[in-house]
Amino acid sequence: MHEMSLCESILGILNEQAEKEAFSRVDRVCLEVGPLSGVETDALRFGFDVVMRGSIAETARLEIVTPPAMAWCLPCGVNVPISERFDPCPECGSHQLQVTSGEELRIKELEVS
Repeated sequence: MHEMSLCESILGILNEQAEKEAFSRVDRVCLEVGPLSGVETDALRFGFDVVMRGSIAETARLEIVTPPAMAWCLPCGVNVPISERFDPCPECGSHQLQVTSGEELRIKELEVS
């Protein structure tokens, strides 16, 4: 369950930003988690609740945004939606795809006080 260590890294970033920007509480954390990132969002939510206890983000609301996975099809020359890493192009059936989005895992927004 690497989601727990991801949450510990998120808490580290929150603590760094709290010291740098002089805030004492995090009210909301919005994460962008791509469908190809390999992160289980239910496990991430569980890990977030456990790791944030007793921290500046103990009462923070966690929001997870999932952007669509997209890939560049070399034969078609267009960006196409995919649902999994080795999906064929929905236009031509080619597997010559280069993932362009959907692997993200980042803090998108914070609300602090």
